[in-house]
Amino acid sequence: MPEPSPSPAGPFALGTFSGGAAAFPGLVTGARVRDLSDRAPSVRALVEDWDTWLPRLEELAGATDGTDGTWHDLADLKVLAPIEPGQILQSGANYRKHVVDLVAAEKESVHGATPEEARADAEQMMDERIRSGVPYVFLGSPRAMCGPYDDVVLPALGAQHDWELELALVIGKRGKDIPAEEAMTYVAAYTICNDLTTRDRLYRPDLKAIGTDWFTAKNADTFLPTGPYLVPAAFVGDPDDLRITLRHNGVVRQDESTKDMIFDIPRLIAYVSTTTTLHPGDLLLTGSPAGNGAHWGVFLKPGDVLEAEITGLGHQRNNVRSAK
Repeated sequence: MPEPSPSPAGPFALGTFSGGAAAFPGLVTGARVRDLSDRAPSVRALVEDWDTWLPRLEELAGATDGTDGTWHDLADLKVLAPIEPGQILQSGANYRKHVVDLVAAEKESVHGATPEEARADAEQMMDERIRSGVPYVFLGSPRAMCGPYDDVVLPALGAQHDWELELALVIGKRGKDIPAEEAMTYVAAYTICNDLTTRDRLYRPDLKAIGTDWFTAKNADTFLPTGPYLVPAAFVGDPDDLRITLRHNGVVRQDESTKDMIFDIPRLIAYVSTTTTLHPGDLLLTGSPAGNGAHWGVFLKPGDVLEAEITGLGHQRNNVRSAK
């Protein structure tokens, strides 16, 4: 597997790799990977003691002469999903333009509003939601995760398979009822997730009163390409000013700044921690911007290629195929 382009920010990143044998945690510096299995059994174990390991990893990253530990060429390794998470917390409807587009379209088609009236009403609703609303969060399954270069396998049921590229953060210490002003101290690292969804399995016609079926629509095997790496938060810069870009068969479909989030990362962490105790290794997805397949009227089919990147976090490339 060649080194992804662009490379992640900072002097090093963490990942999980396979060289033909068992998977191992690795320290990525440029085009080389230092096998960390002599120090910890997994990336998750490193994150669980993040404050201790971060300075040690910085020291190891400087020892690239090969005298300390086993080093590999990145091109010789298979890049796996970077971490086995605890919880996967997923934020929905969290990009202003995306939600305004959805609400405005409904007001036009269902309520007969003019395009100008519909958009003005939708923008007013989002402004009020930012002032007084709360995030919308649900749980995902770790079994849906796959690597950043693995095939995406379309399930037999459903036809409207869609993409949703998202910035994800990894929690680095335990916390409950975390104040928003302290929330960023709980972030160990960031990574890329593509939260795929089968749109025509999202609503259950047999159970209309219950609403959405997130389990069925979002948790098929391979429906959460993750990685390539965990990039320590200190190397990423301002997480509210990163570019999210997704190409579908070479066509740019999503291209937005994280500035467009309705609820920023501190508010998301504060909100979810009122319900659940966060633990090191938990993964929090922060929502997807405008430009998914439903917006374009285009859905995934066998033979498609998805390419995705977020500023400073690397690159994903997934071929799409049908289930065998």
